[in-house]
Amino acid sequence: MNVMPLDKDPDSRLVYSTAQGSICPRCAKPAAQCECRKIKKAAVPEGDGIARLLYEKGRKGKGMTLITGLPLSEDGLLVLARKLKQRFAAGGSVKGRIIELQGDHRQQAAQVLRALGYTVK
Repeated sequence: MNVMPLDKDPDSRLVYSTAQGSICPRCAKPAAQCECRKIKKAAVPEGDGIARLLYEKGRKGKGMTLITGLPLSEDGLLVLARKLKQRFAAGGSVKGRIIELQGDHRQQAAQVLRALGYTVK
C-alpha cells in the first residue's frame, strides 16, 4: 500500500498552527494577515445599478422590505443598512447582497435611496 504523507497530499491543507493560530484556507496566511476577506468586502459587483425594493411576507405573517441591486461593496451595504435601520427604527440585516428591513418601508426607503442618488424601481 502506497501512503502519502499529509504534507505531500495535494488535497490536505493546514488550517491551524499552534505557532500562528488560525490559517486562511485560500491564501495559507495566518488569519490576522489574510487579505482574502478584505478583497472580497471591497469588491463591487457588476450590475445595472438599479435599486429594487420588494416586500415579502416572512414568518408568522411579519413582512420584510428587501433592497437589492445596489452597486456597493459588502462594507457599503452594511453602512447603508445601519443608516436605514436607524432612520426607520426597524430591525434588519444584510444577507448576501440583499438588505432586509423588518416591516414595510418601501416608500420611505425609495425616498432615502433617491436622495442618495440611486435609481429606484
